Amino acid sequence: MNIETLDLAVFVIYVVALIGIAGWVSREKPGQKKDTNDYFLAGSSLPWWAIGASLIAANISAEQIIGMSGSGYQIGLAIASYEWMAALTLIIVGKFFLPIFLKHKIYTMPQFLEQRYDHRVRKVMAIFWLAVYIFVNLTAVLWLGALAINTIAGVDLVWGMIFLGAFSLAYSLYGGLKAVAMTDIIQVVLLVIGGLFLSYTTLNLISDGNGAWQGFVDLTNRLPEKFDMILSEDSPHYADLPGISVLIGGMWIMNLSYWGFNQYIIQRTLAAKNIAEAQKGIVFAAFLKLMMPLIVVLPGIAAVILSPDLDKADQAYPSMMTLMPVGLKGLIFAALVAAIVSSLASMTNSVSTIFTMDIYRDRKPDESQQHYVMVGRIVSFVSLIIAMVVAKPLLGNFDQAFQYIQEFTGFFTPGIVALFMLGMFWKRTTADGGLVAALGSFVFSLVFWLFLPEIPFIDRVGIVFLLCAGLAIAVSLMQSKEDNPRAINVGEVGFATKTSFNLSSLAVVAILIAFYTTWW
Repeated sequence: MNIETLDLAVFVIYVVALIGIAGWVSREKPGQKKDTNDYFLAGSSLPWWAIGASLIAANISAEQIIGMSGSGYQIGLAIASYEWMAALTLIIVGKFFLPIFLKHKIYTMPQFLEQRYDHRVRKVMAIFWLAVYIFVNLTAVLWLGALAINTIAGVDLVWGMIFLGAFSLAYSLYGGLKAVAMTDIIQVVLLVIGGLFLSYTTLNLISDGNGAWQGFVDLTNRLPEKFDMILSEDSPHYADLPGISVLIGGMWIMNLSYWGFNQYIIQRTLAAKNIAEAQKGIVFAAFLKLMMPLIVVLPGIAAVILSPDLDKADQAYPSMMTLMPVGLKGLIFAALVAAIVSSLASMTNSVSTIFTMDIYRDRKPDESQQHYVMVGRIVSFVSLIIAMVVAKPLLGNFDQAFQYIQEFTGFFTPGIVALFMLGMFWKRTTADGGLVAALGSFVFSLVFWLFLPEIPFIDRVGIVFLLCAGLAIAVSLMQSKEDNPRAINVGEVGFATKTSFNLSSLAVVAILIAFYTTWW
């Protein structure tokens, strides 16, 4: 696809404006220097709208936009379960997890684990998350983002990665989380406007100019098989989305891990002004998640009619972009890049937070606040360089790099959820019990992967979670008959939520029921 001069001008304006705005929101008052709370938690000052937008911007990247559109092309609307179930997961996180985290005034997830378990658990999980964020998440976003830019604009993969890395550092390195979160509202607005226009244009083309709604009706009539939310066992895609397990099985474990215990996601809620603002931001993000399939899945389904002969499913979204008029094509390209660099900025900030607060400060506890901020900036830069260097060796031979992310993280996700859930809600869980769950997750998952490969990935995650939780409970009971002295007293945690949160949560549930009832 060729980028016209007007498209390029729109894109350049976006890049310059974003860097300028990030510098403006990151400025310091005369005589003031950023401390660790300012840099890593935005001074605990984020409003609800910045939290909600930043949650979505950190989440949506090339693998979601390109990958989920490709899945829409191949599988259909069923892939939207990842988005719609995430909306319900966010409500649970806001109601039950967030009050515990904010009460403990933490910077990082490993810090919480030390408060609940011991120093060993903190160190093991800190090192694990650093490895995952650098060698899995950062590399995948850089590689897939560069592939998307290569497909759309013909830019060499190496130069594409360099541009994405430099862009994300240019607007986030100095200001930290505040620069990321406050500019994410721009990123999300751009993503939503560009995505909605793309969906409108494709549906209008399907209806021969009779409007988007008529195009949607025509699409559902012409491709009814693409609008089955719960796949039957005879579906060729059942292994990817195994029927009712999507609603009651392992997808819950993946969502709880991602939205509840993932540093680069949960960090923006830890930076809220207060619990009420954090919960309002989470509800805002939940409603945005309900809308995401309209932006990232529907164009892929429309491509079945508009571009039926694609070589690869992941070409669906770029092929739909070629249908956009000049100028708006540049806007949608900017929206795609916005999603990529926002995720990169969020990940590098979280890498720097975990390294600085969980590892470096432990070894050098008497340094100044400004010293820790400097270390955080250096770590952000170095982590991106490492990810660029290893991206091609790790991902260059994968036909679908998204599978690399899912398979690798899926080996550890069940144990992480067991570690946190038991730590928060069962007082007798010991540090050894939690560690056994976290480490046993890899062993159990490897056994299933090697000897029972026919079990769908989502089902495997659910089964391994139960095994890990059972193992943690058994070890804890063998070690002690008493409550752990570091156990959380949930009676002292305020789980009560405002009426607006409760009504919004009911609205999310009602919308989900309507969606699944309509397209069961």
